[in-house]
Amino acid sequence: MPYAKAKDGTMLYYKDWGQGDPVVLMHGWPLTGDTFDDLAVKLVENGKRCIIPDRRGFGRSDQPWNGYDYDTFADDVAAILEDAKINQPVALVGFSMGGGEVARFTSKQGRGKVSAAVFASSVVPKVVQSDDWPDGVPQSKLDQITAQMKEDRAGFMQTFLKQFYGWGVLARPVSEAVLDAGFQQAMMAGARPTYAAAEAWATTDFRPDLPAFDGIPTLILHGTSDENVPIQGTGRKLAEALPHATLIEYDGSPHGIFETDKERFCRDVVGFLTQESRGTTADTSASAIPLNS
Repeated sequence: MPYAKAKDGTMLYYKDWGQGDPVVLMHGWPLTGDTFDDLAVKLVENGKRCIIPDRRGFGRSDQPWNGYDYDTFADDVAAILEDAKINQPVALVGFSMGGGEVARFTSKQGRGKVSAAVFASSVVPKVVQSDDWPDGVPQSKLDQITAQMKEDRAGFMQTFLKQFYGWGVLARPVSEAVLDAGFQQAMMAGARPTYAAAEAWATTDFRPDLPAFDGIPTLILHGTSDENVPIQGTGRKLAEALPHATLIEYDGSPHGIFETDKERFCRDVVGFLTQESRGTTADTSASAIPLNS
């Protein structure tokens, strides 16, 4: 699989699967592009070309000390598209912190470079709580997460991934093997990228990026029981900010809906993107909440 060179020389790994209209799939923290393997297969089977990067510092990409900010992440996506010789508008799918890349890439590159956008369990518009963002996560909780990571990163990741997938004594929506696979992906990242990227997604305010989505078909997917990125301060707020978007709430689902609700997640994303390529705007799910009604 190919590597692209970022502006600062960082080598960025990405998969390039299929042929057709391009879709860029941007993974969440602390995982890799392998997050999207099942979805990518479905998209390729439906005539799409999937570009699936490992973010700098994660997976098979280089682990430089610097560059863990959203302006750089967006520039990295542009470098990958240039390497893949993609000059046409692309559809963007961002899971969790990957949603921030969708937002920043669109605002930096311009809406003419983006054909459609999907935010899944996304950190957009903003995660951290502030006076003007009362539904956010308190800074004290984010600080606690950082302290736990620095004390025992491997132990933290094992606990974190159980919450990520809503896995407990009674509820086990994914297998232990899925937890193990997530842990392996998480530990491929370096310590510095893990901490710095966490700070980026936790503290970046994406509200200034949102006007760029005017006129761009947009789908928002979010679990109502997401404890990592609570829906009230993210998915629902994003839907309010983008009145043309369609919000689909996954009732009772946790953060990692690409695994816990795999069949539905793939159906919703593939349905949305294939409809957009045909120029239609029908809902992708019976539970869709069209916000312009």
